[in-house]
Amino acid sequence: MNLFNSFSFELPTKIEYGIGAVRKLAGALDELKATKVLVVTDKGIETSGLLAGVTNQLGQDRPDFEIFCEVEPNPKDYNVSQGTKLAQRLQADCLVAIGGGSPIDCAKAIAVLATHGGEPREYEDQNKISGEVLPLIAIPTTAGTGSEVSFSSVITDSRRKFKFSIHHTKIAPRIALLDPELTATMPPALTAATGMDALTHAVEGYTAKGSGPLADAAALYAIELIATYLKSAVFDGRNMEARGGMLLGSVLAGISFSHSDVAAVHCLAEALGGKYDTAHGVCNAVVLPAVMEFNLAYCINKYARIAAAMGIAYDTPQDGARRAVEAVKKIAREVNLPDFGSLGIKTEDIEELAYNASINGSNGSNPRPMTKDDYLTLINSMM
Repeated sequence: MNLFNSFSFELPTKIEYGIGAVRKLAGALDELKATKVLVVTDKGIETSGLLAGVTNQLGQDRPDFEIFCEVEPNPKDYNVSQGTKLAQRLQADCLVAIGGGSPIDCAKAIAVLATHGGEPREYEDQNKISGEVLPLIAIPTTAGTGSEVSFSSVITDSRRKFKFSIHHTKIAPRIALLDPELTATMPPALTAATGMDALTHAVEGYTAKGSGPLADAAALYAIELIATYLKSAVFDGRNMEARGGMLLGSVLAGISFSHSDVAAVHCLAEALGGKYDTAHGVCNAVVLPAVMEFNLAYCINKYARIAAAMGIAYDTPQDGARRAVEAVKKIAREVNLPDFGSLGIKTEDIEELAYNASINGSNGSNPRPMTKDDYLTLINSMM
């Protein structure tokens, strides 16, 4: 590490962690002086009973609230527009997002449009976020995206079938309530996919070209926690120690990649999700081992430190780097992740996927320079 390199680090989100942390919602709303609240979530959270458990706190003597539960997986631009109209009609002065990355990312975009107007895609240009946005309280129910502390909102352009990002420190949630009990209802397959998504964020946050020492520290601890607890969380979902470890790993990974960036895994995963509407966490999880192998020669020392964080002994940095890649592959197998072929990739779409990955805003952050042809090679190797 070069101690003469400059870096900046900002964490606008207040984090409340612990069993029962969700019960601090009323106090959080008081802290933000909220009077009219739009709750942003999805149908799955509504039918699971988790939503009622949260909104029951918003009873008498609490702010007026309405619920927007139309957020789809891989939130679409029209979900943002629908939610924005409801927020404006309510004259909301605060948002509460409950769920995984989709409701939280959608709420971030609503926070911008409700105050700035226009269409979601306009805010790819972060300079257009000139004023304050609606404050957001995030309550994650998965341990994967880190969206509860990140500065990004990933939205699907429904017409072009292409994912784009809104990125600004102002859209980070003001308060995140991290309650491990809320993640306990996740079934094993979802626990595995979101857990590997968190591992992807940590690995890419650590190896992206823009990484810095504080983001690196968060990433390495995230890797340690995920390697320790992922299998237990998958196969013993009521194990609160494992659920807590995964939730902390996820938020630390979110802190890391917010301050460095993601890289080729996300570039390809977002191309796949935009084209096929495949779950983002699954795409990241399936692609991660192959991209790590592809990047290996460019990440020897950092991959060796990843191996150490996973508790793996090695003789040389080259040996450690190889062991890290093999360990990630092994975890993916052990938690029964699907393989790349199961995503249903069509041969005629490969050129488009490679191109869309190559023009992703995070492509330049990958430690190995990646062209469209490199993505073609990578996709074909996984096919």
